[in-house]
Amino acid sequence: MSPFRSLRLLGLLAVAACQLPVAGIAQTSPQPNPDSVRAQRARMVARASEEYKNRVFTHADTLRGTDGPERKWWDIQRYDITVTPDFLSKTAPGSDLITYTVVSDDQPGMQLDLQAPLHIDSIIFNGRESLPFTQEGNAWHIKTPKQKKGSTNTVKAYFSGIPHESTRPPWSGGWTFAKDSLGRPWMTVTCQGMGASLWYPCKDYQGDEPDKGGSVTMIIPDTLVAVSNGRLQFKKSNGDGTTTVKWAVVNPISNYCLIPYIGKYVTFHEDFQGEKGHLDLDYWVLDYNLAKAKSYLPEQVHNMLHAHEHWMGPYPFYEDSYKLVDVQHTGMEHQSAVAYGNNYAFGYRGRGSKYGMMYDFIIIHESGHEWFGNNLTTKDLADMWVHEGFTNYSETLFTDYMWGKEAGNEYSMAARRGIRNDRPIIPRYGVNEQGSGDMYPKAGSMLQNIRHTIDNDEQWRQILRGLQKTFYHQTVTSAQVEHYVSEHAGFNLEKVFDQYLRTTQIPDFEYYFSDDHKKVFYRYSNCITGFNLPLVLAGDKTKIKVYPTEEWKSTELKNDEAALFDKAVIEKWYYIGIKPKS
Repeated sequence: MSPFRSLRLLGLLAVAACQLPVAGIAQTSPQPNPDSVRAQRARMVARASEEYKNRVFTHADTLRGTDGPERKWWDIQRYDITVTPDFLSKTAPGSDLITYTVVSDDQPGMQLDLQAPLHIDSIIFNGRESLPFTQEGNAWHIKTPKQKKGSTNTVKAYFSGIPHESTRPPWSGGWTFAKDSLGRPWMTVTCQGMGASLWYPCKDYQGDEPDKGGSVTMIIPDTLVAVSNGRLQFKKSNGDGTTTVKWAVVNPISNYCLIPYIGKYVTFHEDFQGEKGHLDLDYWVLDYNLAKAKSYLPEQVHNMLHAHEHWMGPYPFYEDSYKLVDVQHTGMEHQSAVAYGNNYAFGYRGRGSKYGMMYDFIIIHESGHEWFGNNLTTKDLADMWVHEGFTNYSETLFTDYMWGKEAGNEYSMAARRGIRNDRPIIPRYGVNEQGSGDMYPKAGSMLQNIRHTIDNDEQWRQILRGLQKTFYHQTVTSAQVEHYVSEHAGFNLEKVFDQYLRTTQIPDFEYYFSDDHKKVFYRYSNCITGFNLPLVLAGDKTKIKVYPTEEWKSTELKNDEAALFDKAVIEKWYYIGIKPKS
């Protein structure tokens, strides 16, 4: 199992599959022996922890994961990709015209990335000069001429070979050469985690997005239809049984989000009035799904846009439109061309918790990445919790928007069933390493903790919207996001982030009452030094806020405040251990 497959599988199922009510499972299948389940889980966690501790990184890991000297002197402006996918030979040769700006006088050569068994055939500089290059694994070192700082230039990389084929999309990366349910060719790519260099040459580093967008041009049989990100630029017949189709985006885009979709597609369109005005909504579905798509998809998309725009601000890519594209895998967050494969069913392919079964999980989750992941993108793969944690949390916010705050609390609590605490959410930097799949439900639960601590939903909403506005179309670090949230929460949350993102410990809240229940004593244990998450405990008419640390503290209680220290209620609001003492 690849790290990417493991991460997304655990993350998505944590919310969708792991939320199945126990009673519901009991009606359909025998319950496994609890001791056996616990033992298996413990072994799995121990194995993952041991693998994390003992992993040895190579020079290739550094080349891939670091903004090294052959990367940092040039800033990507555009990728213009052309491919000719061949269903029978399972090949997709092509070229990538890479436009970049020179940002440094120190130019030791250019590193491009392209993963075996693909290979670069030639490199052309500024449309006229062939450049020499050498290969070092998946890194290709180009000998470039001296270029003036501030100038804009191009290299065009021609490539060929047998591309990596995905064995289980989207969990594994690569091309998919499959057939639809009528036996007709269907092709696409999935490459998050393993990287876009699986299918085209690029600077395969999240920290440098093409500032001026990019395009995907596909030369395909004229019996098929090609779809990609952004807007259709042209479609022209080549007179030889093939058609050339070009799609393009004008906004910055992660290289793993530029994706071709090729099959028997048809489309329908909607005009949507969003927070920024008119937004084009387009649905590209396999022809036999058209009727059910028209009756099912729009309502789900409208609900998603209303909720996500309310909480997180305007959809970030009005200029490039919003599309859902029918796929045979489960789905992916491909910017402005979201892959949808949830079988036109609520929950996660028909499975989910109480509230999870009231909406289409893939539409809400993968579209949530348009805000966290696509608009606001992390520089290093180690900080992917910013993508997955906030997007996991967008499901809670959606549930809250549709069915109320208590529904959101219930949804968030149910999501915790997928948390493993096997290794830190943030791993090592500079080596293209992904953290634990806990970046989905555990990071989402941490954000719900912070929301309850702030105890002001409008302030919290403005923090989420402010992140989108402040870092609009930018690449960021976890540290920047953490600092922004702390600054605008009015409380230093540094140790809270450290606790949940950088350790596997879950703090225990210990408390007990004086004999007359007029005073409560409390502290945190099993936590890092300095952990200081305040707790707001509220009832229908009473509310109290306490500030636990590792040292025992006490607070005088009035009226019915002792009743607020209810283990079940605290557990619903906060992802912490609750240990009342008699």
